[in-house]
Amino acid sequence: MWPDTRLCELLGIEHPVIQAPMAGTTTPAMVAAVSNAGGLGSHGCATLSPEKLAEDMEALAGATNRSVNLNFFCHEPQEISEDHHAALIEAMRPHYEAAGAPLPDETPAPSFQPFGQAQLDCLLARPPAVVSFHFGLPEDEAVKALKDKGCKILSSATTVAEARWLAERGVDAIIAQGWESGGHRGLFLELENDAQVGLFSLLPQVVDAVDVPVIAAGGIADGRGIAAAFALGAAGVQIGTAFITADEAHRKPHHPEAVGLGTDESTRVTRAGSGRPARAHRTPWIDAMAQVDAAPFPLMYHYSRPLLAADGPAHQFSLYGQSAALAPSGDAGERLTALVAAAMAAMGR
Repeated sequence: MWPDTRLCELLGIEHPVIQAPMAGTTTPAMVAAVSNAGGLGSHGCATLSPEKLAEDMEALAGATNRSVNLNFFCHEPQEISEDHHAALIEAMRPHYEAAGAPLPDETPAPSFQPFGQAQLDCLLARPPAVVSFHFGLPEDEAVKALKDKGCKILSSATTVAEARWLAERGVDAIIAQGWESGGHRGLFLELENDAQVGLFSLLPQVVDAVDVPVIAAGGIADGRGIAAAFALGAAGVQIGTAFITADEAHRKPHHPEAVGLGTDESTRVTRAGSGRPARAHRTPWIDAMAQVDAAPFPLMYHYSRPLLAADGPAHQFSLYGQSAALAPSGDAGERLTALVAAAMAAMGR
């Protein structure tokens, strides 16, 4: 049925289509719906407490007996100086005043931590079929412990160098994340100098550089995109934006509306929301923040969240990709089925 079945065989799925793990948007119901329809449902767990992670794993176990993917961040914790804090407050003061939001008076503490022992313990107690990472990988011992429990390991690469780094450390498949992707850029080797490689350039070069299956991500939201990814050597695709407005998704304020307005030029990559480059809905606030030195990830949330809470669309941080206009409708399972049917038609199968 599919021109390359390696990913299906590796992950135990019917269709090589992965619903992207969008932290704050995915829910156990959404993940289970995709997996039950034959794809790989993915839950964005990076911002969950260990208690919430365990709760959601329990919910997933009750909703599907098929493969699911749990995703985590591997960023390096950073701090912000008092001088940087003061400069950032001053630069953002007009935006707080316009939104009627209180100015943060203290330097921030991280709102969530990178993947660590607490998350690892949860996974080892109830191993999922797949564990994926963004911003690199955790320590080798953690990866080995997960693999020893039978978990397949995925991680994102934005360059060929990152893909080779991941392959050398034993990942089972690599997600080639093109510049078109919504959400956070997965870069981890060159944090300050993003190469900004588009998927159609990145994908075949990663396929040529590594021996593991490669999953295409970025700007894919219909059957034509899936067919094109397979033509360039992908063994599967990862799709996020096409699922953001699914019935089971957690509906963040203004997010579905922003995605509904999505066009090819309605987003830009910004550090304004979180401190790391992420593709988000373009607003005057995000344009203005291009000239501001953002706080390190994830400390920037300390400064952006008061705006999101106090104001409407003017200060939103809504993440989605460049192909939002191509997304199907319906619940998550219906969208997966529609994408598969459209891909089969585009490939003449």
